[in-house]
Amino acid sequence: MARIHLHGIGSALDVVVSAGDQQTNRDHVAALDASLAEKEATVARGWGEKYVARVHDKGKLTAQERLAALIDPGTETFSLNTLVNWGRQFAGSKRQAPGAGVFTVLARVCDRWVVVIANDNTVASGSWWPLTPEKIQRAQNVALRLRLPVVYLVDSSGLMLPEQSRSFSGPTGAGHIFTMNARLADAGVPQVAGVFGDSIAGGGYMPIISDRVVMTEGAYMVIAGAALIKGAKSLDLTSLDIGGPEVHVHQSRCADERVPDDPTALRLIREAVGQLPTSAAAFYRHGVDAVPPRHAVSELPALLPRNPRHTYDILEVIARLVDSSLFHEVLPGVGREMVTGLARISGLWVGVIANRQGLVDEPGVGKRAGGVLYREGIAKISAFARACDQDGIPLIWLQDISGFDIGVQAEHLGLLGYGSNLIYSNSTQRSPFFTVLLRKASGAGYYAMSGMPYQPIVQLSTPITRMAVMEGRTLAIAAFNSKLDDDFEIATQDPVARAEIEQGMERTAARIEADMDPVRAAAVMDTDEIVPLAALRAWLVCLTEAAWQSAGSRRTKNPRIWSVHDLEALGRQAVDGAARAALAADGGLSSPTVGEWHPLISEGTEIQSGAVVGAVVQAGRSVRLAAPSDATGVARGVLVAGSRVEHGSRLFALGAAAGVTVDAPVEHAAAGIPAGVTVVAADTDGTIYLRPEPGAPLFVDVDTAVARSATLGLVEVMKMFTPVRAPVAGQLIKVLVEDGAPVVSGQALMWIRPAVGS
Repeated sequence: MARIHLHGIGSALDVVVSAGDQQTNRDHVAALDASLAEKEATVARGWGEKYVARVHDKGKLTAQERLAALIDPGTETFSLNTLVNWGRQFAGSKRQAPGAGVFTVLARVCDRWVVVIANDNTVASGSWWPLTPEKIQRAQNVALRLRLPVVYLVDSSGLMLPEQSRSFSGPTGAGHIFTMNARLADAGVPQVAGVFGDSIAGGGYMPIISDRVVMTEGAYMVIAGAALIKGAKSLDLTSLDIGGPEVHVHQSRCADERVPDDPTALRLIREAVGQLPTSAAAFYRHGVDAVPPRHAVSELPALLPRNPRHTYDILEVIARLVDSSLFHEVLPGVGREMVTGLARISGLWVGVIANRQGLVDEPGVGKRAGGVLYREGIAKISAFARACDQDGIPLIWLQDISGFDIGVQAEHLGLLGYGSNLIYSNSTQRSPFFTVLLRKASGAGYYAMSGMPYQPIVQLSTPITRMAVMEGRTLAIAAFNSKLDDDFEIATQDPVARAEIEQGMERTAARIEADMDPVRAAAVMDTDEIVPLAALRAWLVCLTEAAWQSAGSRRTKNPRIWSVHDLEALGRQAVDGAARAALAADGGLSSPTVGEWHPLISEGTEIQSGAVVGAVVQAGRSVRLAAPSDATGVARGVLVAGSRVEHGSRLFALGAAAGVTVDAPVEHAAAGIPAGVTVVAADTDGTIYLRPEPGAPLFVDVDTAVARSATLGLVEVMKMFTPVRAPVAGQLIKVLVEDGAPVVSGQALMWIRPAVGS
């Protein structure tokens, strides 16, 4: 039956981003990565060397050392909720609680992905702080939904008593850990526990439901420790006397194995995991090998702009995350602010939903801002997400969203209803899905794109993520709206009142900007982990393999009978029909609308499938025209630039290519273009800025050499900035527009004389 054909996407980095912009972006991300790595190292150290020495003096390993001994040699762990409680102070302790005193990780053990939950015995003897129970439960939930084995490395003295009121009661209090133990067992998820030291009260309950329990000689499990029993019953006992391995292995039978030390316990735990079924990932690859992307993931820090208002090509991001940089876009001709498609990661199928950035052309509608949800895009991702759910395809959401379309037309089109349909789809998804907050996660769009409230199995942020209802400056304008004019400028001329309003707006914006820091979100578990951009591919490999590991626990369908094929067939028919309609009877291209014709081709230009050939401008609205898939030949009889056209007017004919000298596509609305010059044209309507900010030097001066992909200017539309990049290396010989001037799609902006060999 049907088959998905994957296509290569992405370009070499130097083609997409200039060397200067690459370095600017890299430097920005490197500083954020360094700050993140320092915080992670602080958590990994626990309470420091003094407390590590105390653990070693007891003949025990630290939690980090246990993890290193447990996992497969040469593999890495993928930590969840590393920065929980970051910067938080607690009553009854002069020290903070790095990582909430527990490590929760995804790791390979005996070539199987497992969830490991390990008490940090260097932090208050592994005590449970506020958010420790929630962190443990979050890891258990990942294991439950992916049906991954759970390994508990228990060494906990129970609740941090001075803070017990914030971790004891409530629906996610410490007792809910045991509910999750039971739910995991009920679902048939294997649980293996090693008890290495203290296991008091709640810590004592946690291992009991596990399928295997191993205790070391120095370990004990008790409802109440010796100190409490001495006080209550005047007995002279130790905790080992009460609940050590002699009691629980040989008498109560609450544990299975008694071993002399930590290394032996860890060896037995590995052996237990090794007895479980192997991963089904190899089966679900259907004979395809795992292959790295053709474009390196290490290029992502250079690719994503430092300024969150600047745009980029989301397909270039996807190309650096998926196998061989191969991707198949589903429904590409509708809802174009959204990208939906299929790819492989580690040889395994995944669905991808992502926000396209910049200005996009929506067939039959015109220009729209990317990063916003419109009716067609909402319907498209709802249908695609449901198809992936039906087919058992894990889904990856790549968020960079500003929110929903707003206004009278949006309400008339029923966006509330379409949005509710999407919410329903996200809330009832059964196949695994994961969310990555690439950059902006704003407003209701954050919810719609499967943000944390819609319970993705794992939600990742990056160091450049910004999560909030709205940006700081925007919120400040909303808060002080009554004091601003129609252009959002301060209305009063009184210098004292003006200064007061300015300071108030600055304080509001600064507070919101601080709240948008992903570290703040990670500290309160609003996101699961902050991941460096260059590490995203490794994380997606981990999650994808984990999603396909368990066989028989959820619906999967052979790729030949996917529901996605139905969408593909219907979508392709609609797109091809529109393309055929664009061809005139004589084989030329006809205008789909009325307006003024601005060609980007000349007599003899070779016409390539999908290439932009010009634009029709009407009442300030520009419709870019692309050659249909079945258009071949060279342009003949190109209609004069500036001509008035009607719907169906012939713009040019297609002739044979033999013996024709092909010119480079140029904008002929401007007369007197020198021979050999490359014209830089606007990709969209908007306002052109030739400087990065007011008062700054020009991006490039006339008569200056420019590199290919160098930024020559910025076109601003709806507060988003799309870079104007040099299509070739050479010399900038003329600028045709003023800084801050309005431009239309296809308008000539600059001339470049190409360098020899460009």
